[in-house]
Amino acid sequence: MYPSNYARPVIDPPSRALMLLETRALPELGAFFLLQPWLAMTPPGDGHPVLVLPGLLADDRSTRPLRGFLKSRGHAVHGWKLGRNLGLRETVEADMMARIEELYERYGRRKISLVGWSLGGLYARQLAKLAPEKIRCMISLGSPFAGSPQSTNAWQAYELASGRKVSEHDLLTEQLAEAPPVPTTSIFSRSDGICAWQACLNVAGPQTENIEVYGSHLGLGHHPSAVYAVADRLAQPEGAWKKFDPSSWWALSYPDWRRS
Repeated sequence: MYPSNYARPVIDPPSRALMLLETRALPELGAFFLLQPWLAMTPPGDGHPVLVLPGLLADDRSTRPLRGFLKSRGHAVHGWKLGRNLGLRETVEADMMARIEELYERYGRRKISLVGWSLGGLYARQLAKLAPEKIRCMISLGSPFAGSPQSTNAWQAYELASGRKVSEHDLLTEQLAEAPPVPTTSIFSRSDGICAWQACLNVAGPQTENIEVYGSHLGLGHHPSAVYAVADRLAQPEGAWKKFDPSSWWALSYPDWRRS
């Protein structure tokens, strides 16, 4: 638990050199398609609903590769259907809650898993706190929930897109660092060129974990190691969640993969 006066640490954003390395996102997409046979080794899903939230300035097209793969593994995957993510404008939070409610009822009141990329992961983290009784687990990809907005190279873009200062939003408060009361996974990269990796770490707990991959921020949604981790986490039986096991065959094959 975090005290009411908790202040998120000041963390420097990634360097210019790491920002330039974000061009890796395109080769990572190619690797994703090339490694489909290996990704298919992930355990199958049980058909429960999964809601995937895009990052800043992105829409459902950005998460299509991830959603398509998860659907092939037996998950009932859905995009957020709110167009381009321009930050917390107008009724965005209420619309996301309505989407959760709609999926919850459509699937016979089965709990929903949330997957959020970057800003989408911040949304998912807060939504899991607002409706924990409807959320099975939540997974974030490169989401800087544990640092100030200035720990990213995107906060100015956020202010331009949303038309408001980051400090004005209730979602971006000091309490965001506290994990929701559901199984919570953060997938991060130390070579992330947009968000400081230190701001993407959960505090250790029985229902929290951090899984490290080596890749770009803009490619995390289709990075083969990240996709494998997401699929593995979503396949965990409801009520029997266990932390990611890095000794799996895939982890041994990709030594850059570590869990903290």
